[in-house]
Amino acid sequence: MAKIKHTKNELKAQRDALARYERFLPMLQLKKQQLQAEIQQIDAQMAERTARIEAAWAALRPWRRLLSEPVGLETLVALQGARYEEGNIAGVRIPILAGVDIRRGEIDLAATPTWVDDAVVALEGLLRLRVEHDTLAEQRRRIAEELRTTAQRVNLFEKVKIPECRENIRIIRIYLGDEQTAGVARGKIAKKRSEVAV
Repeated sequence: MAKIKHTKNELKAQRDALARYERFLPMLQLKKQQLQAEIQQIDAQMAERTARIEAAWAALRPWRRLLSEPVGLETLVALQGARYEEGNIAGVRIPILAGVDIRRGEIDLAATPTWVDDAVVALEGLLRLRVEHDTLAEQRRRIAEELRTTAQRVNLFEKVKIPECRENIRIIRIYLGDEQTAGVARGKIAKKRSEVAV
């Protein structure tokens, strides 16, 4: 603990600091709760996307041999990119998926098997789900990082700063009370000495 001055000005400074910490602590706690709730919501969305991805892969399992044929599926469907908007959750900037750009190649109906159309649609759906999942993962990462920082601040205020200020105020009050008592005692002694001298 830092050395404090035992003065009325320091007492006022400590009281002001305590009031400031006690005013900001509820806001930080509320932000922490909002971030925790948002992480839970994102976790639920990610679990849902993961289940949909697994279901899509399970639906493609019977097509394993067909998909291994050299028909050039990679030229028929490819992810070009994703478009994002910026969102804000409790002061945290997060990416919000605005759209997924998928390039579809021309399918030569005479040269390709009939199942290729269905495979392209299924792969396109998988690509979209993967981009959605990755976007949610990035949102969660950013929010979790802010939650960690906010939790550290809450702990700092609750466990360090507020108790430290209270203890400093207590110590200064005791010191000033002792000084006042000593001053009164010195005054009485001086008064008695002046009365005896007269």
